[in-house]
Amino acid sequence: MLFRILAITIALSLSACSSWVFRIDIPQGNFLEQKDIDKLQVGMNKEQVKFVLGSPVIQDAFNTNTWHYVYSLKSGRSEKLNVHKKFILHFDQDLLTSAEGDFVLGDNFYVPMVN
Repeated sequence: MLFRILAITIALSLSACSSWVFRIDIPQGNFLEQKDIDKLQVGMNKEQVKFVLGSPVIQDAFNTNTWHYVYSLKSGRSEKLNVHKKFILHFDQDLLTSAEGDFVLGDNFYVPMVN
């Protein structure tokens, strides 16, 4: 009888460790939406870009003309739901010149800003 109770107790405690633990989603970085990317245009200054997208996650101390926006989401439920996106902006004399990354540039991106 004691052996059965001990076996059941061990089995229940081992099963509780594996599948019943709640794991939270862990988002990090800048969450960007396509509607915000569509607002960007060549010729925007850094302040205008920062107003639209927010501050970049990574700004190289030696090259302040390149901004990196990075976002990752580690899902607590499944590794298939993990997300990693990046978006890199290049400036020349504080004006936006090009962009690259995991987003589609808007139709008006290459239309220069009129100040």
